Amino acid sequence: MKLEFLTLSRRFGEHSVIDQLDHAFAFPHVLSFIGPSGGGKSTLLRLIAGLIPPTEGSILVDSTPLPVTETALRDYRMTLGVVFQSSNLFPHLTALENVLLPLTHVHGIAPKEALFRGESILSRLGLASHQSKRPGALSGGQRQRVAIARALAIQPKLLLFDEPTSSLDPEMTAEVLEVILELRSSDTPLLLVTHELSFARQVSDQIAFLAHGKILESGDAASFFTEPQTLEGKRFLEKVLRY
Repeated sequence: MKLEFLTLSRRFGEHSVIDQLDHAFAFPHVLSFIGPSGGGKSTLLRLIAGLIPPTEGSILVDSTPLPVTETALRDYRMTLGVVFQSSNLFPHLTALENVLLPLTHVHGIAPKEALFRGESILSRLGLASHQSKRPGALSGGQRQRVAIARALAIQPKLLLFDEPTSSLDPEMTAEVLEVILELRSSDTPLLLVTHELSFARQVSDQIAFLAHGKILESGDAASFFTEPQTLEGKRFLEKVLRY
């Protein structure tokens, strides 16, 4: 997977959240964005997902610029699987119905094929016995696994995770991270925004360190965590990994 930012900026009013990014990445499995809160990580992921437009500049995915018209953007978004901090499941639908809904109503998959995909992916993620339960009857970790199942069922070209464990307790966090680790061996590349640094170190091919709306450094995960090249990177790791 190739990902390029060309003079990419995003401002909200007078506040610059993403500031003139010129960067290119090539990675086989996982690229992780890490850094202090408010550094621009989630905004950058939303830009990549085509959920918000850049103020200026552009993004290229495998050398193809993100489209700018709403119709073309809709088609682009349909190739992505996105999992947010909150599972965003429909509370009145069962786990299986939450997975089936985008397949049948957005992607136009025939009901029989959609059912096969939905049941298969829920079983793969250890949720076969929970597929008839509504979100309120599931644990936080189970809800996030349903959200991951929903993203995987569309067979996306790219998976994006935005702090998928931020609202979970340690046990539930481990459940979700284990699923993401298993996905690393699939053919679908992953973009991950996370504060779980030990996990990012384990799962990532490349690390991008963001602060103040800029990518201050990037490189392979092993090198970043053992020998960060910037003072900001060193201070960040020292502070976060101290305890």
